[in-house]
Amino acid sequence: MKIFTIASILALSLTTALPTIAAAADKPVVGLVMKSLANDFFKNMLEGAEAHAKKRGDYELKAIGMQNETDFESQVNGVENFITQGVDAIVIAPADSRAMVAPLKRAMDAGITVVNFDVALDEQAKKDAGVNLAFVGPDNRAGAKMVGDALAKDLGEGAKVVIIEGNPGADNAAQRKLGFDDAIAAGKLKLLDSRTAHWETEEANSIFSNMLTAHPDIQGVLAANDSMAIGVIKALDAAGRKDIKVVGFDNVPAVAPLLKDGKLLGTVDQFGSQMAANAIDKALSVVAGGPKLEGWIKTDIELVTKANVK
Repeated sequence: MKIFTIASILALSLTTALPTIAAAADKPVVGLVMKSLANDFFKNMLEGAEAHAKKRGDYELKAIGMQNETDFESQVNGVENFITQGVDAIVIAPADSRAMVAPLKRAMDAGITVVNFDVALDEQAKKDAGVNLAFVGPDNRAGAKMVGDALAKDLGEGAKVVIIEGNPGADNAAQRKLGFDDAIAAGKLKLLDSRTAHWETEEANSIFSNMLTAHPDIQGVLAANDSMAIGVIKALDAAGRKDIKVVGFDNVPAVAPLLKDGKLLGTVDQFGSQMAANAIDKALSVVAGGPKLEGWIKTDIELVTKANVK
């Protein structure tokens, strides 16, 4: 299992070994499990969590991430190692909404407080496993419709669009696809194609290049995260196409210049740098004897365009 610190973020090192947990008795230990730290969204999330731990100073943070967006085994191993180490809480953004239910149930059975944030676990999988676990995170479907509506308004009825989807096993990917579908229906757009690029920039570049060859009349692209939107924009630049509008999701720092120069029409800010910190606060409250989390605890989302990008 790999451990990430501020220094390792700057170095983008994914090879640091897990140290033995030796927290002071009066400091609870929180295991933070994220997705790929090659993705700016999760790098920013980790930076926010590290800053939060330093500011609070009353808990020890152990953070792990995946090498890439499909490295699901790292999350499973990370949870298992946190169980072995006996952490007080596990705060997780699952890469696979079904596969992570079983290891998290083992953590709960071991008496560890678990908080699911960012990406919801699958409801049926939780039910089948007898797991009752709250979700702390945004309304991905509403956010995707929000940015999809902006694209529809810009293009007008009848415009031809494609969708670049996230990981098929992730709930947020499914919800964003539904939100894009909602916007397409409401805006009376024509969907030409929809394929997954597994959240990855280079895969999105390749997938969209093929789409563009098959459908040179594409007018708009709905990408389920900004990493994939960047891949699409690279493909458009290579093809010399400036007539196709693109929207994304996450508002990572790298897209600010793309928004300002019009290469990206819009994205959705879900305040990733604060998301893990917020979930950690909730976990520590439960560890300290506070009420158990219930249901869906919604976090904020905001449409970001050229008009309000910072």
